[in-house]
Amino acid sequence: MTVVPREATGQADSGLLTIQGVSKHFGGVTAVDNCSLSIEAGTITAIIGPNGAGKSTLMNLIGGLYRPDSGRILFDGEDVTALPPYRRAKRGLMRTFQISRELAQLTVFENVLLAGQPVEIESPFAAFLMPRTVRREERRLARRAEELLERVGLFRLADMPAAGLSGGQKKLLELVRALMLEPKLILLDEPAAGVSPPMVRELARTIRELRDEGLTIGLVEHDMELVAELADRVDVLAEGRNLTGGSFQEVTRDARVVEAYLGGVA
Repeated sequence: MTVVPREATGQADSGLLTIQGVSKHFGGVTAVDNCSLSIEAGTITAIIGPNGAGKSTLMNLIGGLYRPDSGRILFDGEDVTALPPYRRAKRGLMRTFQISRELAQLTVFENVLLAGQPVEIESPFAAFLMPRTVRREERRLARRAEELLERVGLFRLADMPAAGLSGGQKKLLELVRALMLEPKLILLDEPAAGVSPPMVRELARTIRELRDEGLTIGLVEHDMELVAELADRVDVLAEGRNLTGGSFQEVTRDARVVEAYLGGVA
């Protein structure tokens, strides 16, 4: 199955996602400090940095869990700075979490099907007012859920409770749930964290294929081998600020990046 993301309409020169001078403070602590970066359509952009660099806060700002104290977030040509997460998701901006958030007692298939449920058929009156539309949409969603699960190797586990999946399988489930809404961009938060090496390879293969099919991906990751393998561009944060950006080879040759990761040892 080929995943066809919704067409992006934003200006190419500013990126599908553009962060402009964003800052976020928690009390007297500055978590993100005047950060600016851009994610171009059809690419994988990795955001890296040492612990405490502000990566998770930036991810939450992009996803809408936090609102910045200053700066703007533009997605597909629209200012989404003040939009809540569900409205960003409707526009095609989806994210996964470092700690998987599956509905543990539901089956794998039910988790995926629920993620793709459109608002127009959630109403209790829809079955009476639009029965054919509801049935047709339910069949379409079921087919899409089956195809996505088959693609990542989880279809054989479709009827088991999601709680029984391994850590890596739960990461794949999160990715499939995000894909159900046919996003333009997916933010992946530490997809390799706590995942076995064979499952990391499966994740990498899937992510690479999705990029090749036109999906845009933002990646926060500590596994530098995975970043080197996947990222078209790497942006480095340190102490909440932009440090540098470029290809993986360029940023890892930068003495400032070595210093940020290793401190005095560098």
